[in-house]
Amino acid sequence: MAVSGFEGFEKRLELHFSGDDPVIGMSGLRQLDFESIEEVLNAVQCTVVSAVGNQYFDSYVLSESSLFVYPTKIIIKTCGTTQLLKSILPLIQFSCEMGFVISECRYTRGNFIFPKAQPFPHTNFKDEIFYLQEQLPIHLCYKKASVMPSKFISHSWHVFTACDKFYDPFEISIIPNELFTIEICMTELDRVLARKFFKHPTMAANEMTEITGISDINPNALICDFVFDPCGYSMNGIDGDRYSTIHVTPEDGFSYASYECVGSIYDDPNDIMNILKKVVQVFRPGTMSISTTSTGNEVWTRIVKAVEPLGMKCRSCTMDDFPAVGSVVFQTFTSCRK
Repeated sequence: MAVSGFEGFEKRLELHFSGDDPVIGMSGLRQLDFESIEEVLNAVQCTVVSAVGNQYFDSYVLSESSLFVYPTKIIIKTCGTTQLLKSILPLIQFSCEMGFVISECRYTRGNFIFPKAQPFPHTNFKDEIFYLQEQLPIHLCYKKASVMPSKFISHSWHVFTACDKFYDPFEISIIPNELFTIEICMTELDRVLARKFFKHPTMAANEMTEITGISDINPNALICDFVFDPCGYSMNGIDGDRYSTIHVTPEDGFSYASYECVGSIYDDPNDIMNILKKVVQVFRPGTMSISTTSTGNEVWTRIVKAVEPLGMKCRSCTMDDFPAVGSVVFQTFTSCRK
C-alpha cells in the first residue's frame, strides 16, 4: 500500500527460454511445481488467489495482478509496491534445472502514480536497468532501454529488452513471431462505472464480470476472476493459446485500470478494434495510453479509428525499435470531456 493510495500501474516482465530436449519442450516450464512458483512470488511479495489452465498455458490471478506460464515463456505483471524484478533470478535458476536457457527478456511499465513509495529496485528506471543487467546472464548481449515520452508527464512508457541474437529492425520479417501485444493503461475512470468495482457483501467475482461488461470484451474467453475487499478487481482470460488480463483500482483520486491482450497478424483486423471499443466503454477513462509491440504488423494504425469515435482524442504517438521484440508504438489519448 502506497503512502497516499494503492499503486495501480503494473510492472511487466516477459521471459523467453530455449531448450534442446523435445520431450521437455512439450510442457516445458509448465512442469514448474507450485512450491517453486510460490518461492518466486514470495520474492516479489505477492500470492496466487485463483488459477486456471488449458492445453496451451497456465494462468494465475495474483494478489497483485497476473502470471502466465507457457512451455517456453513466462509473463508476470504486478502492481502495488511489489518487487517484480526479484523474480528474475529464481526463474532463471528453476528453468536451468529443467534444461532451459533464457533467450530473451522484456520489461515494460508506465509512470507510477506514487513513485516515492516504490522500493528498490523500482525506485527509478535507472535502478531498474542496473538491476536487470546485474541479474541477466551475459549471453543476453543485445540490449536496449528507453523511456518513450508523451505530451503528458504522467504517461510515459519505460521499455527494456535483452536477447541473445541480433535482429535487424529493417529486416523484421526474419523475426519468428506472428503475435503482437497490446498494453493499455487507463486513469481517471468514469466515477459511475468505477463504483461497479466496489464489492458488495454477497457479490461473487463472476457477477462483477457480468455487471461491468467485462464478459462482453471477449465472449469466447474462459475467465478466471477475483474481487478484492473492499474494492478492486482482476481477471485473466484464456482463449486457446491467447491470454488477456484486466486489473482495476477504482478509488477516486487514483483510479486506474489496465487491459492487456495478444493478437495475431492473421486475425480479422476488426477483432482488435472491437475489443478496444469495448474496453473504452467499460471504463470511460479520462486519460489512456496504449503500447503496441509487434514485428512489422501495423495494428497500431487501427487504434485511433477504434477509440476516437468513442470520445477519445489521440494526443501523441511515438515509435521505437527494440532487439528481438520489434517495434513498440506508444500512443496517448484523452477524453474529449476533459
